[in-house]
Amino acid sequence: MSLPDAPFGRMLTAMVTPFNDDGSVDLDAVARVATHLVDHGNDGVVVSGTTGESPTTTVEEDGQILAAVKDAVGDRASVVAGVGTNSTAHSVELARQAAKIGADAMLLVTPYYNKPSQPGLLEHFRQVVEAGELPTMLYDVPGRTGTTIGLETYTAARAWDHVIAVKDAVGDLPRAARLVDLGYAVYSGDDPATLGFLAHGGCGLVSVVGHVAGRQLAGMIDAFLAGDHAAALATYTALLPAFDAVMGVPNYGATTAKAALQLAGVLDNRRVRGPLLPLDDDEVAALRTGLEAAGLLGGGAL
Repeated sequence: MSLPDAPFGRMLTAMVTPFNDDGSVDLDAVARVATHLVDHGNDGVVVSGTTGESPTTTVEEDGQILAAVKDAVGDRASVVAGVGTNSTAHSVELARQAAKIGADAMLLVTPYYNKPSQPGLLEHFRQVVEAGELPTMLYDVPGRTGTTIGLETYTAARAWDHVIAVKDAVGDLPRAARLVDLGYAVYSGDDPATLGFLAHGGCGLVSVVGHVAGRQLAGMIDAFLAGDHAAALATYTALLPAFDAVMGVPNYGATTAKAALQLAGVLDNRRVRGPLLPLDDDEVAALRTGLEAAGLLGGGAL
């Protein structure tokens, strides 16, 4: 049986954006995080996505972050630039910048808050894809955007050569199988759902927990696709405390990922930009407990 095509690799992490004391982007730490991810099981990194706090970063900052990651990991991994916003003109500007800097691909999220119609979505996607002319992964996360990409919109967009993949955080596994049937490479956009996506034809994962479990998640994916479902399930089960600790709390995402990197010694702080708040000490203690239970802290676990 042939394996599903994974155009950007099978294991990717949507990486955080570290900040300095004054709130500016810490580009040295950006490079350090990217290098850590690629050294620890990631085939690719996604920059300036939700976990990268992209709603709070400027076009200039997004360009600086992308350039720092490209310089840090070079050709060792796919570098996917998040270019989606709720403004088509803003997204077009980001897409052109990403192409100029040398991104390998674009992540294009559904516009959030303004809830466009399906024809509006399609027109937004068309303009951004044509501006960037890069391989594109659509990102469907209605829990954050308020809009789900319709199958008719996916069908129309698949006719464009550059639109080849989906990061799916909808939670509808039969629909994921339909997207595979349309010709998309489907990546799970939700760590705990990864095995389900793989069973429905998915090709990999765009992760948050991968900040501290890249090797484990990559091994889980490889085992499943090799037919060793028992080994994949064993890894998945071992990681459940980490999934709960990183993804299962109200204040999750960039906040928990940064705190996890701080606990792992990759970052020296867990600063975020408003409206997010960093984890408090009790939340960090709970996160530590979950990561330790999953074997991800101490003893060279990473």
